[in-house]
Amino acid sequence: MRWPPPEDWPHADHSRQIYCRPHRWHVQEMGQGETLILLHGAGGSTHSFRALMPLLAAHFRVIALDLPGQGFTQLGARHRSGLQDTADDITALCRQEGWPPRGLVGHSAGGALALRLSERLLSPRGQAPDVVGINPALDNFKGLAGVLFPVLAKLLSAVPFTAQVFSASASNPARIQSLIRSTGSELDSNGLAYYQRLISDRDHADATLMMMAQWALDDLLHDLPGIKTRTLFITGDKDATVPPKVSDMAAERMPCATRATLPETGHLAHEEAPDQVAALILDFLRH
Repeated sequence: MRWPPPEDWPHADHSRQIYCRPHRWHVQEMGQGETLILLHGAGGSTHSFRALMPLLAAHFRVIALDLPGQGFTQLGARHRSGLQDTADDITALCRQEGWPPRGLVGHSAGGALALRLSERLLSPRGQAPDVVGINPALDNFKGLAGVLFPVLAKLLSAVPFTAQVFSASASNPARIQSLIRSTGSELDSNGLAYYQRLISDRDHADATLMMMAQWALDDLLHDLPGIKTRTLFITGDKDATVPPKVSDMAAERMPCATRATLPETGHLAHEEAPDQVAALILDFLRH
């Protein structure tokens, strides 16, 4: 999406642009104290933390950023949209800006990214930052879908005008509402409108397709037993995108992971129930 964010974009008055090779990052910052970094999922942006961010900022310095090419972050290298490269580039950004995170909060694919970042960054206490994954995407597609979906994403991201066609067809309000409902979540009209604006943007759609094409979890899943950082997985019991059992299985394989469930919420639990999600995060970080 074209910089700068419009005035009616959530927390646009807290937005700024930072160049850290190879991307021009869109960053929102509010609050004081130890630093929390918020990471959205594939196809999202900082807007998904619009209600959660101020609740956390009452206790921490909160920094939310758009992933490469998504939202208002300007993509600087098309080949650096995978998990490992994105983690490396965010690590460089944090070191450049002097952001030693007390905690990393990631939604969906952002949860996987938070775990990778916890291996690269140190908190002000000299240890790995705590991680909170909200409906973290920590499993590959199974069966035929595991073969077809990554291949399809690679084909779509390589074909000219695919993102333009996708964004045009997906920008219909009824389709957006159907897409959000398919995740198990219900959003109000404002929440739906933000996603419509995102998905109807060709550059955002293109970057999301590239991320899907380059994303690989095999190494992270293999490494889970060795990730000793304190971790909390928050799952919505109606999540139809990443089933809660995914967090169960990941937590069982990790030495310092626990799980909490939010009833009557879906994949976008942090947008549906920000007060409850904030309470779980703050309680976890206090102990």
